[in-house]
Amino acid sequence: MIPFDPLSPTTGNRLKADGPHILKDGGTGERWPVIDGIPYLRVGRDELVARTLAAIDKGATEEALIGLLADQDDWWNGPAADPDSLHRLVADRTRATLREAVDLLGWGRVGDYFVNRWTDPTYLAGLSLLEAHWNEPACVFELACGIGHYLREMLRRGCKVAGGDVVFGKLWVARNWVVGPDAQLLCFDAASPHWPVPAASVDLALCNDAFYFLDDKARVLECLRHTAGEEGWLALSHIHNSGCPGFSAGKAVSASEIEELFPDGLVYDDAELTQALVEARAPHPREPNALKTCEAFSLVAGPGMRPAPRAVLDGITLPPADAHLRLNPLYVPDSGGGFAIRWPSERYEAEYADRVTYPLRSHGPDAITWDGDLQAAEAERIRRREFVDLPERW
Repeated sequence: MIPFDPLSPTTGNRLKADGPHILKDGGTGERWPVIDGIPYLRVGRDELVARTLAAIDKGATEEALIGLLADQDDWWNGPAADPDSLHRLVADRTRATLREAVDLLGWGRVGDYFVNRWTDPTYLAGLSLLEAHWNEPACVFELACGIGHYLREMLRRGCKVAGGDVVFGKLWVARNWVVGPDAQLLCFDAASPHWPVPAASVDLALCNDAFYFLDDKARVLECLRHTAGEEGWLALSHIHNSGCPGFSAGKAVSASEIEELFPDGLVYDDAELTQALVEARAPHPREPNALKTCEAFSLVAGPGMRPAPRAVLDGITLPPADAHLRLNPLYVPDSGGGFAIRWPSERYEAEYADRVTYPLRSHGPDAITWDGDLQAAEAERIRRREFVDLPERW
């Protein structure tokens, strides 16, 4: 992981460990809880922080964990998590699958997206953006990292990684099912008075499928640039376009706003990046005013970015050699002896069915081992995510 000490979201002072489950502000004495190595630095949750610290002080770390797992972001409009389900999940965390964890957390349709994100076209667009401008970053930070899909790929390519998200439960799932112990994870709100990630602590800062949710986008962007420093770069994918109706509850942006926020950016139609992966070619950036009708924007910016995109051929968009790949889990056996796609929900089908890269029918097999040979017969099927590289306990 990236060995930086986080900063207090209320004072900006550096926080230091005060035992295994507390971070303390040496200047004010303010304390923040840490569970499973994940600091909870969310402002506006004073009662929850106090309750969690009280549980930690009396040695009840499981009680503290369950309280944090029930916390959600301000966009959440689903039911509250069931306490009994959370107790079962915590008790069974070493045996439960990712799918079981998401169900017990009560994430509903959000869970559908998370467990199937490894094959969705917007995730692939983000990978293509990174590969097209990849410059071997040593340290990476991702804002709104969710359960760690991108962090997992960075880790496996030798990067030191850190991720932040406003929902503690997502980071906890990342820790236990997706990225393991080698990622530095922070729970905080991007709107905090003080950004808890130190300046120039990484050379690549990411935000994927989340920037449109944020209120003060100019300030968040300034913080991301500050985190990447004078030599780093930024990659932001799937920023919803306010000029194109979509499925997001977030605050989409216009092409003119993209141009204003990112005067140094190379901007892409999100769908172009996905298509570049399928066709094994370089994606083509466009001027923002030429993308007024695209569904979502993706872009790179900053002094450390590559000046021109390269072909999306054999980098982070493909699994590491010797990976054991499973048939895309959206396929189910059909009456003809093969497999057909079964969508997890009507909403998921409406959002992705017309844009997915994999065929709607497959002849299998259930799994294959990938040796990294781009000329192999199965290479295109892997590129299209007919076969997918899932976490071990998916």
